[in-house]
Amino acid sequence: MREYLAVFGIAVGVTYLLASIARLVAVRFGAQARVRERDVHAVPTPYFGGPAMLGGLLAATLVADRMPFLGTADPTAMHDIRAIVAGGALICVVGIIDDLIELDALTKFAGQVLAGVVVVSMGVQFVYLPLPGTFIGLDQAQAMLLTIVLIVGTANAVNFVDGLDGLAAGIVAIGAVAFFVYAFILAVENGETRAMAAAMLTVALAGVCIGILPHNFFPAKMFIGDSGSMLIGFVMACSSISLTGQFPPSSLAQGVGDADASFLPALLPLILPFTVLAVPFVDMILAVFRRTREGRSPFSADKEHLHHRLLELGHSHPQAVLTMYAVAGLVAFGSVVMSLLSGWESIVAVALLIAGAAAAVVFAPKFVSRVGS
Repeated sequence: MREYLAVFGIAVGVTYLLASIARLVAVRFGAQARVRERDVHAVPTPYFGGPAMLGGLLAATLVADRMPFLGTADPTAMHDIRAIVAGGALICVVGIIDDLIELDALTKFAGQVLAGVVVVSMGVQFVYLPLPGTFIGLDQAQAMLLTIVLIVGTANAVNFVDGLDGLAAGIVAIGAVAFFVYAFILAVENGETRAMAAAMLTVALAGVCIGILPHNFFPAKMFIGDSGSMLIGFVMACSSISLTGQFPPSSLAQGVGDADASFLPALLPLILPFTVLAVPFVDMILAVFRRTREGRSPFSADKEHLHHRLLELGHSHPQAVLTMYAVAGLVAFGSVVMSLLSGWESIVAVALLIAGAAAAVVFAPKFVSRVGS
């Protein structure tokens, strides 16, 4: 665990320091968010939070590679990490170009798919699909399609929710911590090595998201932009894909007498990105449905996201963000608790999470208001 804490600290520190430099570079090259009708910021704000986050991720993985625990204990883990960082760098570059010249939706989508192809070509992909009582092996085409769908879907979900200062980074940080807890406990329970690509990536992802928040939380000094939102969504999706390779169906089902009982734990690595990032996914689905129903492109922008509706209800900017943090935390950690516990233990744990989320919704905005005043 100390190694993971070191990786987390490196990701936080490097991202925080690089963000100041990235902000100056963004201003120099004119990569700033203009004030548009659908936006909530009042002045042009620099982008390039994404490159700072990529720098933090790279630094964290380089440190991990030099640690005996993470660097030499499991060569497969570091191979997955390098593949995912390579794909993440590509999708970040696509986002940087979009932050500079505003790419059209189709070009940006093609860049997301290409980043997914890079990861698949380097061997990080789904290899099986769990069904009740059995598991279906996937051929190369099926594995590639399922992998790319998850990657592109997650990247776009995070991109869609990135509409308030600190919202996307905070929600992904919460989801990454929840995913790390799930992966680490799963390794302990199955007697597997703790040196996993999924655990290392999610703890580093949490670090870069927290490291950018001092610059990105309201009032934001800089935005993470598409380069940042697509990067963190990409890393979250790829972490779950890597986890399925770490835990094959036979390992997950070990010690379970009923074959059907192993269906849920085997399925969880596939669906966990959707549950820990439930808020962005719900927001994306509602946006696509709303825009399609109105005869517009699913990628067209509007001011009807969940966070916009919270503002319309009278919440301040920080209150809306903290409310969505609380909901995201409840869903993310609730799904992890339900996957790892059963019976009265899961009921008590979920009840405590609900109480904590309710307390956060009620008291956190008041605390922020007092600090701000």
